[in-house]
Amino acid sequence: MTESTASARNRKAFHNYEIMEKYEAGIALKGTEVKSIRDGRINLQDGFVRLIKGELIMMNVHISPYSHGNINNHSEIRDRKLLMHRQEIDRIAGKLSKAGLTIVPLAVYFKKGKAKVEIGIAKGKQAYDKRESIKKRDIQREEARYKINL
Repeated sequence: MTESTASARNRKAFHNYEIMEKYEAGIALKGTEVKSIRDGRINLQDGFVRLIKGELIMMNVHISPYSHGNINNHSEIRDRKLLMHRQEIDRIAGKLSKAGLTIVPLAVYFKKGKAKVEIGIAKGKQAYDKRESIKKRDIQREEARYKINL
């Protein structure tokens, strides 16, 4: 994801899940959806990915209708197919067979003119895990402040 800036990031995913692995996938989109994503009008917060009949389907991702669109505009929340190689899908399917793992979209960005989504195999965090990660982040901030003041 270093080649281009993200159109949208799912910051809530990093708070609610422990990300085990990351993958890059293409998205099967309609024309007005691409334009809306370029405008940054996409919400990944409640999104998730399911493995259905050997295909990865991204669900609950909200892409606002294109402002200059017409009656052919897309529906806001629809299932979108993710484009990956069969080997990668099989590898992900094998890892999902373990209990407690899910796939969440982490970011959407453009790479060489194509819309890409960064997905992560994730495990849900418990409340005490979330508090622990917040404490670690606060300690790192304090250390950074201390180093700056020296």
